[in-house]
Amino acid sequence: MTIRKKGPKKAARNGEIIIPDKLYFRIGEVAELCRLPAYVLRFWETEFPQLKPVKSSTGQRMYRKRDVESVVRIKKLLYGDGFTIAGARAHLREETRPERGQSALPFPASTATNVAYLRNELQQILHILSARH
Repeated sequence: MTIRKKGPKKAARNGEIIIPDKLYFRIGEVAELCRLPAYVLRFWETEFPQLKPVKSSTGQRMYRKRDVESVVRIKKLLYGDGFTIAGARAHLREETRPERGQSALPFPASTATNVAYLRNELQQILHILSARH
């Protein structure tokens, strides 16, 4: 008789982690699901502001589904893509930052030449209108 270690209950064959549809996960469940030691998760909480598990009345860390998704993303960046912790932190920050290049207003800011041009055009219109009276 051989003894096999049980792997995560919800892991796909291709290595993709399938997160069960639950509201909260204990740190041990997240560690087993993501195949990481619990101490790594506790360390990542100090390094990545995205990881903020709530604590139960007994002090147990309770990860929400979005926290588990963040753990999966961080694990991929660190172990799969070869990022350093600082690099992964910066990459995640960039992902959540709004797109640059968009102006807050739907029209470009006017420059001094545009204002002078508009003033000249308005004066010409005023001159045309005042000549009619």
